[in-house]
Formats: sequence, C-alpha cells, structure tokens
Amino acid sequence: MTPLPGAELVRTPLQLYRYLLRCCKLLPSAAVQTHYRHTVRQSYNSHADEDDPDRIRAIVQRAISDADWILNKYIKKTGSPGQDATAQNNSDRN
Repeated sequence: MTPLPGAELVRTPLQLYRYLLRCCKLLPSAAVQTHYRHTVRQSYNSHADEDDPDRIRAIVQRAISDADWILNKYIKKTGSPGQDATAQNNSDRN
C-alpha cells in the first residue's frame, strides 16, 4: 500500500521531494509535519548530487516505503490521517 496515489509515477529526485512534502501534509500535528518536512529537505539536499540512475532508483524506492511506514504508524495511532490523538479524544467528549 502506498501512502498517496501517484507513488508509482515518481522517477526523479524533484518528483520524490514534492511527493514526500505532500505526504507530510497527512501527518497529524504541525510539529510532526515540520519535523518530517525538515528531514525531507535535508535528505534532498544531501543527495542532490547523485548521478547514478540505479542509486537514484534505490533512494526513491526506499523513501516511498519509509513514507508509507511513517504514515501507517500515525494513522494506526490516531485512526485517520491528519488528526492527532488529542483531537480524536476531544471529539469523543461531545
């Protein structure tokens, strides 16, 4: 299962960067989103000089599977993407 539709279309580092930033928008809280956006930016900058197509393909596959794991972790914890546990607990009180 991929976190967002279109993961199979990601081929270039720039496409991967944009895809991962869209995945960050599904995370529950602003702090978590900021953390992972920063991580995505750092990784993009550190691999910006990669020329080997096989290495780029491996990085893309690994990043997509990592994003899938992270989103599944937070979805499992909160019940839905984009909602943190506090909001979920507060909705039970109404």
